[in-house]
Amino acid sequence: MDLYIGNKNYSTWSMRAWLVLKHFQIPFTEYLVPFDDFSPEQNFKQTLAKITPVGKVPVLKHEDLIIWDTLAICEYLAERFPERHLWVDDFKMRAYARAICAEMHSGFMTLRNICPMNITQDLRQLGQKYFQENQALQEEIKRIDEIWSQRSSEKGFLCGKEFSIPDAFYAPVVMRFKSYGLPVSESSQHYMQTILNVPAVQAWMREALKESF
Repeated sequence: MDLYIGNKNYSTWSMRAWLVLKHFQIPFTEYLVPFDDFSPEQNFKQTLAKITPVGKVPVLKHEDLIIWDTLAICEYLAERFPERHLWVDDFKMRAYARAICAEMHSGFMTLRNICPMNITQDLRQLGQKYFQENQALQEEIKRIDEIWSQRSSEKGFLCGKEFSIPDAFYAPVVMRFKSYGLPVSESSQHYMQTILNVPAVQAWMREALKESF
C-alpha cells in the first residue's frame, strides 16, 4: 500500500489516514507531497494529478485501486483487515462511531477555517481571541467537548478501551485545541492527554516538528 500525504504540520486529513495505518501496524509506504500554493503548474497539483482526479491528500494506492477520501480509506482498511478491529466490535457502538466520524467528516467548518492545524506553533493568544469573538466557534467546541465527554471511561478512548477509527478522526482536533489553547472540560482534557500518549500520534508530532517546509 502507498499513502500520499501532505505536510505533517498542517494536513489534518492526511494525519487521520496515516494514524490508522500506523497504529494498526498495516504495512505501507509513505509519500509526502509538500504543500505549495496549490496552483495547477506547481509540484503538489502536478504530482497528485498523476494519481487522483481530485488533486487532494490523502490518497491510498493499493495495487490497481486508488482511494482519495479519508473515510473511504478507513472503511477499506477495516474491511481488508477485519482481524485488526479498526472499528469497535459492538454493532451499536460501531454505528455511533460511524456517526461521530461522519459528523467530523462534514462538519465543524468554523473550527477548520479559523484554527487550521499547526503543530509547531504556540497559538494560544490567537485561540483566546478567536474563542471570545466567535459564537459559532464556541458552539462547535462545545459540541466536540460533548462527544469527547461521552466516552465510557475517563481513561478510555471514544468508543471503548482501545484506539479506533473515531480517535484517528478527532486526533487532529486535539492538535488544534492544544496549539490554540481552546477551553474544554476536565474530562476532555483527559481525553486529549490520552490521544497525545498514543505512540502513532507521538510519531506524527515528532515528524511534524522536523519539517522546515
